[in-house]
Amino acid sequence: MARRAGVPLLPMIKADAYGLGVEASVRALDPLEPWGYGVATVGEGEELRSLGVTRPIVVFTPLLKQELPRARAARLTPTLGFPEEIEAWKQSGGGAWHLSIDTGMSRAGIPWREVRSIRSLIESFSPEGAFTHFHSAELDDGTMKVQEDRFREAIATLPSRPRLLHTANSAAIARQGRSAWDLVRPGIFLYGVGSGRSAAIQPENVVNLRAPIVEIRDLEPGDTVSYGATLRVDRPARIATLAVGYADGYPRALSGSGSVLVGRTLAPIAGKVTMDMTMIDVTTINCAIGDVVTLIGRAREGDTVLTVERVGDDAGMSPYELLTGLRSRVERVYAGERS
Repeated sequence: MARRAGVPLLPMIKADAYGLGVEASVRALDPLEPWGYGVATVGEGEELRSLGVTRPIVVFTPLLKQELPRARAARLTPTLGFPEEIEAWKQSGGGAWHLSIDTGMSRAGIPWREVRSIRSLIESFSPEGAFTHFHSAELDDGTMKVQEDRFREAIATLPSRPRLLHTANSAAIARQGRSAWDLVRPGIFLYGVGSGRSAAIQPENVVNLRAPIVEIRDLEPGDTVSYGATLRVDRPARIATLAVGYADGYPRALSGSGSVLVGRTLAPIAGKVTMDMTMIDVTTINCAIGDVVTLIGRAREGDTVLTVERVGDDAGMSPYELLTGLRSRVERVYAGERS
């Protein structure tokens, strides 16, 4: 992504690095010398400082006035849009900040058509940077160009060009290539999720969620499986129990629709996913207690991959929701770390 964009990276590592662990993610990313890191809250920024991060840390969620002293103490860079936000940061003695410009997301930042109204305020308290956020960068619907044109229009109304301009998220980097601006903000691509089959670059698999088989039982026709007895077998069946459930972040919505990899073979989920255990149908699969099953990611044997996107689709949820839902109870093992 860095080679493709041709400008420094501002990696997004909010939400505990999209659920994968911020400390290990920083260890992986920092040798690539990013310009800084993006977070969502003051607490996340403080955590990065406690880990020894000295690079700029940009907080992308608007901050309340009472949060500003903590942000300043942790040397965080807030993103501000409306006059009262900018004035509050100025009066607090705050330092660098980035102007948040809304070009169609209607989530945060000053609308692009209103940027001219804060010109005089910005003349006396200039932002280090300015940015916008694409709402549909993964789609070929023309909206990304519309938003970028609006961003250019807004920047042209400022007294001077901020030093750091940025618009591109993961999907935009994959689709646009070299950036016209100064930074790019890769997010979910870093954690193994792409922007569709038509994207010019695809990520390698990053996340593997695995669990052991802890019991295997033989069922007779008419036997039922899990809460609500939603599965009643009509033939002799072999059911394996996995030590993982929705308390670990494996979605309950996969009940009756998801599959897992037992070796290289897909096994369907049997009945409802429960809090701590999930049952699968292994009637035609050779397996034993203690075998490790892959719920997300690459099979331990071979190259078969259950992508985050596929599992998310089976659960009717976005890959972002799936990854950030992985809970702290899941033991994390990091492979291939730099020494």
